Amino acid sequence: MVVDFVSPYAVAVAQFDEAADRLGLSQAMRTILRAPKRELSVNFPVRLDNGDVQVFTGYRVQHNINRGPAKGGIRFSPQVSLDEVRALAMWMTWKCAVVNIPFGGAKGGVICDPHQMSRGEIERLSRRYATEISILMGPNSDIPAPDMNTNPQIMAWMMDTYSMHQGYSVPAAITGKPLAIGGSEGRLEATARGVLVVTKAAMRHLGMVPEQSSVVIQGFGNVGGISARLLHELGCKVIGLSDVSGGVYNPHGIDVPTAMRFSREHGNLRGLPGVEPVSNAELLELPCDILIPAALENQITGANAARVQARVVIEAANGPTTTEADHILNENGVLVIPDILANAGGVTVSYFEWVQDLQHFFWSEAEINQRLDAIMSRSFEAVLQKSQEQETNLRMGAYLLAVSRVAEATELRGIYP
Repeated sequence: MVVDFVSPYAVAVAQFDEAADRLGLSQAMRTILRAPKRELSVNFPVRLDNGDVQVFTGYRVQHNINRGPAKGGIRFSPQVSLDEVRALAMWMTWKCAVVNIPFGGAKGGVICDPHQMSRGEIERLSRRYATEISILMGPNSDIPAPDMNTNPQIMAWMMDTYSMHQGYSVPAAITGKPLAIGGSEGRLEATARGVLVVTKAAMRHLGMVPEQSSVVIQGFGNVGGISARLLHELGCKVIGLSDVSGGVYNPHGIDVPTAMRFSREHGNLRGLPGVEPVSNAELLELPCDILIPAALENQITGANAARVQARVVIEAANGPTTTEADHILNENGVLVIPDILANAGGVTVSYFEWVQDLQHFFWSEAEINQRLDAIMSRSFEAVLQKSQEQETNLRMGAYLLAVSRVAEATELRGIYP
């Protein structure tokens, strides 16, 4: 990965400040929307399989809840920090607002390396962390979901833990759960399907044809891997892929189903036949029509943005582009579909899951995908229209739309008491 650290929260605040300037927000509104509403830090013990006890640190940050309950994922990673979680919570606020679903933004995380932990250790960590943040959680207050290195099983443990405290099952307290306990059809593929919808919309806008378009995807997890499969099925030529082991490249196209089978069997893409290896840094600079960063923050920076050769960048990851890189890409005529729009498919279907759990009535996968397509398509058109009206780029168009919606809700509610 590209190493050029920029504080994710500094990037998030800088993006907000630029939108606030354009919207002419008052000093009072800027002060309110700049700051997280709540920040919970927890230190909790977990008994390891060998009998030792280790204390882990976790966070849950609620940025703004004026449009509805807090919503946001939980990540398990050695890189988790309060600064990162603050940024992700703020981005969630704007993400929910840009697709106009009634949630506020939150995020959570635990500093740990789940790849070095057993299933039992991860379960004990998940349940204890859920207990620690249960003072914030609830179907009407704060609804967590999966994120990096967390999955439906971990959400099941957390939902069960919360339900045990309540004395009855509360499936709507968590989204991203297995189907058997109130999960939604289509949830696992939701973020990637959202990426597909906005990619198709961007291609229509630019007059691009899928069969004549090359794609490079950084990240081969749930979002990157499924995005690669869906775009391959659409007819695009996927020429570059990468995971934590590095990247692979074939200018004539990579057979994505074969790559997915190889990754499942070997644990990564290293050694995939018929491709040449490239580093993750080199992958971002490959000649292509569409570049999809679907890994971590701060991947396209001031150091490498000028060498990005893609015509379109679709931000499937959260915060993959720094503010400095954003300006360079704009100057070079690269169309950037911002993260708060591009990867909002996940939170949209989380919203569907929450609604289904609350009403105890479930939709088919076809209905889910149809509703997701409608919301993502409508949101892309609204962002495009706003950016054209204001003569700005799509990121600022998305921010102007989202921040104005949150500001309106905040203004209408007023300051208590």
